[in-house]
Amino acid sequence: MALAGCAAPNGHVAADASAAGATIASPEGAMLAYEHTLNIKLEAEKIGPRVKQIAEACQSARFGDCAVLQVEQEGGEYPSGSVRFRVAPKGVEPLISLAGEGGEIASRNTQAEDLAQQVADTALTKARLQKEHERLLAYQDAKDVKMADLLVIAQRLSEIEAGVEQANKDAANQRRRIDTQLVTVRFNAPSGERNRSAIGEAFGDAGTIFTESIAFLIRAVAALVPVVVVGGVFLWGALALWRRWRRSRKVG
Repeated sequence: MALAGCAAPNGHVAADASAAGATIASPEGAMLAYEHTLNIKLEAEKIGPRVKQIAEACQSARFGDCAVLQVEQEGGEYPSGSVRFRVAPKGVEPLISLAGEGGEIASRNTQAEDLAQQVADTALTKARLQKEHERLLAYQDAKDVKMADLLVIAQRLSEIEAGVEQANKDAANQRRRIDTQLVTVRFNAPSGERNRSAIGEAFGDAGTIFTESIAFLIRAVAALVPVVVVGGVFLWGALALWRRWRRSRKVG
């Protein structure tokens, strides 16, 4: 876990399931954005309630500041579900423990992106724009400035203000990624249970399949009856003409 706090050369670090159980937070002065991805095996009938439980625990800030970003749930032959949320570091492990109750954590991955360069670039961009903004305001107040110059200055000031606003948004997003951690929890039923579910559904569908097959045969017979009748009439007529032709040849 100590290694998780050190940025790799490409700006990412990763830890496997053996690193579970300890709260990971950026060391003092570091600019690391952590992400956790977990796959949990859980009984099919518990997946839906568990997804709801995790979402509610996050929304109620039960373990600290938390925001639900995505909730998914699927039934049928292969029931599954997932919850994606962003939470304060102290809430990561309690929510993961809650998600894994009565189940099995099949896999866990933790990685961090080093945002130090992005944070520095954003701060530098904002400082540069603010200095230019101050210079243009001072030039704008000069007594000998021309009207054409004033129009150019006004347009540039508008562009600078938009740039500063965007820099503030980027800085806020970077701060949010550093101060909170992104967690994605996916739930799946154990393979044996999925197989039993598939067999049960097959037996359950047997009656429907049998009924649909009988209905198909009835429709097929109904569709063929007119063809048989018309074909029989034509065949009878053809045989009658053939017999008449043979009798005419014998008489001749």
